[in-house]
Amino acid sequence: MPRSTAAAAADGDAESRTSRTPATAPASGRGAPHPDPAGDPILAAKFCLPSVPRESVRRQRLLDRLTEGTAGPLTLITGPAGAGKTTLAASWAREESAPGPVVWLTAERDDAAPGVFWAYVLEALSHHGAGLPDEVGRPGSADSVDHALLARLAAALAQLRRPVVLVLDGLDRVPGREVAEGLDFVLTHAGPRLRLVLISRVDPLLPLHRYRADGRIREIRGADLAFTRPEAARLLRGHGLGRYEESVDALLARTEGWAAGLRLCALEMRRADDPAGFARSFAASRSALADYLLTEVFAAQPPATQDLLLRGSILDRVHPDLANALTGREDAEWILAQLTRAHVFVEPVDATPWCRYQPLFSEVLRMHLRHHRPGLEPRLRRRAAVWLADAGRLAEAVEQAAAAGDWEWACARMVNRLEIGRLLTGPEAHRLERLFARLPGDPAGAAPALVAAACALARYDTAGARTLLDRAAEALREPGARPVPQARLALALLRLLAGPGAQGGDGAGRTALTAARRIRELAGQAPRPLVEAHPEIEALRRYGLACALQLDGRSDEAPGAFAYAAEGCTGEVAQAVRHHCLGRLALMEARRGALRRAEEHARLALDIARHRSVPPARRSGIGHLALAAVALERGELSEARRRLHLAAASPDAGYDPVADAEIAVTRSRLDLAHGRRHAALAAVDAGHAQAGPLPLWPAQRLALARAAAQLARGDPASAIAVLDERGPDGPDRTLALAQAHLAAGDPDRALGLLAPLDGRPDAGVAERVRLRLLRARAATLSQDHETACGLLRDALALARPERMRGPFTEAGPWVAHLLKRPDLAAGQAWLAARPEGANGTSRADGRPPAPVTVERLTDREREVLRHGAELLSTEEIAEAMYLSVNTVKTHLRSIYRKLTVSRRGDAVRRARELHLL
Repeated sequence: MPRSTAAAAADGDAESRTSRTPATAPASGRGAPHPDPAGDPILAAKFCLPSVPRESVRRQRLLDRLTEGTAGPLTLITGPAGAGKTTLAASWAREESAPGPVVWLTAERDDAAPGVFWAYVLEALSHHGAGLPDEVGRPGSADSVDHALLARLAAALAQLRRPVVLVLDGLDRVPGREVAEGLDFVLTHAGPRLRLVLISRVDPLLPLHRYRADGRIREIRGADLAFTRPEAARLLRGHGLGRYEESVDALLARTEGWAAGLRLCALEMRRADDPAGFARSFAASRSALADYLLTEVFAAQPPATQDLLLRGSILDRVHPDLANALTGREDAEWILAQLTRAHVFVEPVDATPWCRYQPLFSEVLRMHLRHHRPGLEPRLRRRAAVWLADAGRLAEAVEQAAAAGDWEWACARMVNRLEIGRLLTGPEAHRLERLFARLPGDPAGAAPALVAAACALARYDTAGARTLLDRAAEALREPGARPVPQARLALALLRLLAGPGAQGGDGAGRTALTAARRIRELAGQAPRPLVEAHPEIEALRRYGLACALQLDGRSDEAPGAFAYAAEGCTGEVAQAVRHHCLGRLALMEARRGALRRAEEHARLALDIARHRSVPPARRSGIGHLALAAVALERGELSEARRRLHLAAASPDAGYDPVADAEIAVTRSRLDLAHGRRHAALAAVDAGHAQAGPLPLWPAQRLALARAAAQLARGDPASAIAVLDERGPDGPDRTLALAQAHLAAGDPDRALGLLAPLDGRPDAGVAERVRLRLLRARAATLSQDHETACGLLRDALALARPERMRGPFTEAGPWVAHLLKRPDLAAGQAWLAARPEGANGTSRADGRPPAPVTVERLTDREREVLRHGAELLSTEEIAEAMYLSVNTVKTHLRSIYRKLTVSRRGDAVRRARELHLL
């Protein structure tokens, strides 16, 4: 076959050379070469050192490895066509760093007969002046070689005064085992005087395992020959393309460092009007690369191999059984093994039966397939899609179906085989969602609408999902429609996960319970093997029910539902669901004060996301929010801020109403802890503005946060109004209302609200601690300090196992005042072990930081403070306010008590910190 222009331009191996250095006269002065045993003349050109392209890149790392290798008996250079094997060895030979004279022999297919091959070896040694005696002799037959001749050759080589380096280029063209056995014999018995360098596309039939075990071989393989980025940049500079070095990455990605490919690309770039544009998007059909690969690689294969290569080119990776399905043959395993052994741009994948094509080779073959076999590619892709789906490689199957434009099959497969859940959880979920994102708009039919709805849910677009589900339901009800149970099951499951929407109203939890039971019934009607093969369906059912209970404000049932859902997440495919379940469970446990369990579950949720099959785009920030809530309850403000930042950067932030509400609540609580009352209120407002209409649970959480912010501003009336208007039913609202009434100076009303909470059997630690603190505060207002101390002591005992410090710092200054008592302070070092003040550090005196929420000052007390800030004396304040001196002193004492200070200057400073002045 005549060589192509592209092959000549590549000039990377012996098979693509177009010129050689001139032949020299035999160094031994022996005269004309002997004819070979077949009677043909010896071609002296085979002994010439190949030329090296002018733009060749000097690759010192590989030259050094060759020098190191020739210090031992055997060096092997293997790689695909155009990898630069010959160029490397020729460059090294010219460096004159060999331990002795370099004898070069380029083998060709005509040299396959053992006698002919050894005749050329002997003549090459003579040509390069190795100094062998005539007694060695010559082969007498083309088809065989006398063993005695090889023994004489080995003995003669062993007697040389200095080593000789024999480079055999193109050994893959001499495939016989007899030649390999002869080389092994000579190399073994020639001693240290023979250094053999073999250049081949395939591993020779030498016992390489023995050489490796003995440490007598150095190898340079295809991966080593691949150009590095600096080498590729030097190659561009050598072609006058130095200003386009930003194109190196694009070229390397396409060629994977293949030497001939890079050189041909450089030549094409040099001729292109827009070199950088060519590097980014050069078309294989217009590139000299296609010419090279088709003529030098593809055309050299037998017809059966060519057919397999063409049909398999539609895939990134091919399995022997899949190749058989595409070709209708049964020998794909043997053909692929031969291709990988011969380095024909096909390589095994991680010691599995799978093989991968080099991307550029695959692209060229696909172009060839489309040109010579029009219409075959879509049929092949559909066939591959069916095989891949049955083999459990769903994303690859959908990719093939999409490339064939067969969306109907892809969607029907997802629904009928109960694979719809794989769009929401599992290792391939994100990839599947991105593939189906190319689904044409306004999909007709139930299956495409269901798939599109699942994709919308994966993007947190619940409103869009509900619209698509309505369309799917309508299609399933059409006359003549006979939906399989799997389709009805997919519809019911996705409806549960999409939720009732912001306007779901009361009873959403009951609706979800009904839906969950219906899903279980439909699963019982579907083929049992299908249901058992998809445990993610049950995991998603449980998770959807738990989410519905949470959004419906059923805080007593939701934690158990999330725990039950997490237990049902079996197998790798359901780990994403387990990640979400544990994060939400942790958040609800933190609210109840079970801080240790909350921390454990939150960290487990985050560990699952990091170490299991949960892609970054599907990771929830709820676990970080739970840890932020734990940190706030423990007074660890820096950790709370860090976790809040991570949660706000999570993929579900801005889409999940639970996450968004908790982000706003956490931010508001942090602002309150730092005395930023206006910022705390603004954070709640931002949470409402971002979320829009809210389900019940997020709305309740924001209402509680707003009430806390209003109370911190000294406005208990507004806090009460918020709780009366939008506050949740249940203990949280009761405790918040009682706190507001206490701040408003109405302890009787507060105690009346708290009475139903006494002895509540399912009360959490947080509720019980706050209940005792509120009762203790009421006792202090009634001057019943003994009762207050007893209640505070009980609260401390409850909080200590969880290291719950937050309720004590948020309750008011009176807590710190009572903790001065020796009987209360004893054993409470944990309370001030890590709490942080407004600047993130612990207080120097070891006491809890000054709380944000304080008892409200009366208008008259504020006026007294304002005069005190003007440095007026007590008498001057009395005169200015038309009060008696004793009355002013009474107001001052009340101010000191409420602000937990003992001097007027401290009261003024504290009031300014709290923006009361």
